[in-house]
Amino acid sequence: MPATAAPPSPRDAGDAGDAQDADPRRVEGPVHRLVARVRAWPWWVHVLLVWGASRLLAAVAFLVTATVQKPTSWTAGDPPYQLFVAVPFDAGWYQQIADTGYPAELPRDDQGLVQQNPWAFFPLYPMLVRTVMTLTGGSWVAVAPTVALVLGAAAVLVVHEAVRVGAPRAVAARPGLPLATVALVCAFPSAAVLQVAYTESTALLLVATSLLLIVRRRYGWAAVAVLALGFARAVALPMVAVVVVHAAARWWRARRGEDDLGRRDAAGLLGLALAAGVSGVAWPAICGWVTGVPDGYLQTQEAWRGVREVTPFLGWTYVPQFWLGEWAVPALVAGFGLMAAVLLVPAAWRLGPELHAWSAAYVLYIVAVIEPGSSLARFLLLAFPLGAVTAGAVRRPPWARRAWFVAVLVVMLALQALWIRQMWESNPAGDWPP
Repeated sequence: MPATAAPPSPRDAGDAGDAQDADPRRVEGPVHRLVARVRAWPWWVHVLLVWGASRLLAAVAFLVTATVQKPTSWTAGDPPYQLFVAVPFDAGWYQQIADTGYPAELPRDDQGLVQQNPWAFFPLYPMLVRTVMTLTGGSWVAVAPTVALVLGAAAVLVVHEAVRVGAPRAVAARPGLPLATVALVCAFPSAAVLQVAYTESTALLLVATSLLLIVRRRYGWAAVAVLALGFARAVALPMVAVVVVHAAARWWRARRGEDDLGRRDAAGLLGLALAAGVSGVAWPAICGWVTGVPDGYLQTQEAWRGVREVTPFLGWTYVPQFWLGEWAVPALVAGFGLMAAVLLVPAAWRLGPELHAWSAAYVLYIVAVIEPGSSLARFLLLAFPLGAVTAGAVRRPPWARRAWFVAVLVVMLALQALWIRQMWESNPAGDWPP
């Protein structure tokens, strides 16, 4: 059996959590019967219940934050929920794209420097919202957060399956890991963006779908998902590393007689790697072609930077000093050390090669290309397999596993409420974007 195949145990039993830890001699009462009944529900019901509960908690945090929001260029003070999650910050750019599209010329200041403009934002999500608006007659405020919410629900369903199918060793070692991963993804501090008019729901769905299809060896459909990812967020290039690792793992198993890597699959993998490469550069190329400025996308990105230069890793040389002063170097060492530890602990190696490769390649990619700032926590949301690593870090005894999971979940939910309160409330005089 290939190493990436799903474990033969029943899906619902595994995702129910700790049923096998129960004492069969325990006298069953109404509570136990209710728990058993809930555990018997289909896996997707469990996932959607976790999703719904987490979105409700986040909505409460948004409503509380809205009560202290002062008037801004986006909304009046104390805005209603739907407006509050539909237009502030980057959501306003997506609304502009849905309404008027992209400019044919890049806006410049008196010195000829390119100014902030819609080309920095990818088209898949706003065009999808525009399509739904056209079909339903709904407004951006009504449709955009709703589309994000629905896409987020689809995303966590696929996350569950990507972990179940793509990490069989981890699932065998930690009962209920797929559902626990979903819970930690939903509770992640910046997961609130999954219900606002941002593109994270779209990107998370496409990342998880791409990984699931690669693990299942559906290379043609995986290429479609990866190409779509290139029009959702600038995160398609790390998928090249995932394809290479997946191909290497199959080749190694074939040498040991555990797999059959034929010419058709080899051609499919080559095509998938090319699709990932093309997807990673397609949007910048389109921007250059439409505007007549070959590096127009990079110049647009520079308009958001403290130093108008897009050079790999450069932002880490000056932004931490701006935020932390003399504590910058210790904080960087601690942060990078923590990330390295998460990628190298035994729970990470129990992931399938594809999920592990995505986590490592994506983290390295965002470290290389971003200017670290207030949006970093939002970017880390797409490294969802690290949720499986966190949930699987403690396996035995059962009470310790439960205590660890509950403690992490509570801390993350508290940080999510804090993230909404601190990041989503806009300072009318100027603010850092979430």
